[in-house]
Amino acid sequence: MSGEAEARLWLDRIRALPPGPPVAIMNVCGGHERSLSMLGLRALLPEGVRIIPGPGCPVCVCPEEDLADAIALAMAGGVTLVAFGDMLRVPINAPKGEVASLAAARAAGADVRPIAAPQDAVAIARAAPSRPVVFFVAGFETTTAPVAAMLAEGVPDNLSVLLAARLTWPAVAMLLAEEDNALDALVAPGHVATVMGAEEWRFVAERHALPVAVAGFSAESLLAAIYSVLRQKREGRAFLDNCYPELVRPEGNPTARRLLDEVMEVTDAAWRGIGVIPRSGFALRGDWRAHDARARHVIAAPPRRRAGEMPPGCDCASVVLGRRQPDQCRLYGRACTPRHPVGPCMVSDEGACHIWWQAGVRAH
Repeated sequence: MSGEAEARLWLDRIRALPPGPPVAIMNVCGGHERSLSMLGLRALLPEGVRIIPGPGCPVCVCPEEDLADAIALAMAGGVTLVAFGDMLRVPINAPKGEVASLAAARAAGADVRPIAAPQDAVAIARAAPSRPVVFFVAGFETTTAPVAAMLAEGVPDNLSVLLAARLTWPAVAMLLAEEDNALDALVAPGHVATVMGAEEWRFVAERHALPVAVAGFSAESLLAAIYSVLRQKREGRAFLDNCYPELVRPEGNPTARRLLDEVMEVTDAAWRGIGVIPRSGFALRGDWRAHDARARHVIAAPPRRRAGEMPPGCDCASVVLGRRQPDQCRLYGRACTPRHPVGPCMVSDEGACHIWWQAGVRAH
């Protein structure tokens, strides 16, 4: 059966389910949100079925303090700072006229370079062994595991890591624990589950009695997951369903998980505009701390007003938490567009605002 035919089959099954009250389903992956939006899947679902983008964008929640430290390191000179491309355009709260992004630091003469993979950072460090290279790492488990592998394999002495990595599930657990939580089901992230395993999401069903299904990124996998959680909801059941079995195993990727445990430890961590979420971040462990950029460099980021917050008027934190749709942000499509982003959700390819704009959704 072709992918299109299989997708039609799942859509028919969804439409054949008995009617019921409205259902709010959160997806927790920027890749899922891109597929849902670009394929127009929301418009095909029955009335009353809402798919809400959730905390699926690591760039969007990267602490402003860490980004400010990265900018300060780059502007101090004598250091090459590398980061995944999305991070370069994310703005911080800075007075007018001051450097407010890594892209602006680069324009001002700092040696800031976008990279696509950890191996690029290693290659840049090896090409200039006498120059310090700092790898600014923002990402979820899918990005963090390759960084752990990079360190475990051995890196040049001149390479250090400024770590701003986060775990996905603690943010979802925080949302589900809120008294005013209005979510009815969850589509769990395929990329993260590939690394960490489907079983990591069982708590959604067991602790919160909500249907949960792991999905891939094709229309057929996403629709299968949506069908699963809708059927569970209609039948009054809640369990974990893996609708991405071709890549996701219950235990995940044992090698990736071992490397994460070996190189990093889990810590409490700040999420931009949200605050500290317990045990939601990574820090280097043991001997690996020798590669911590904060241990190697004096970072003199200037004090800033509104430190840790989103820019004035920006509702990115509410969008990340599923409390507001992207086009409900006060700045969406007005002051904030992909060409001139104000908030991080409009910068990243995984940000819901950027995805919705690319899919043709304009401001109300």
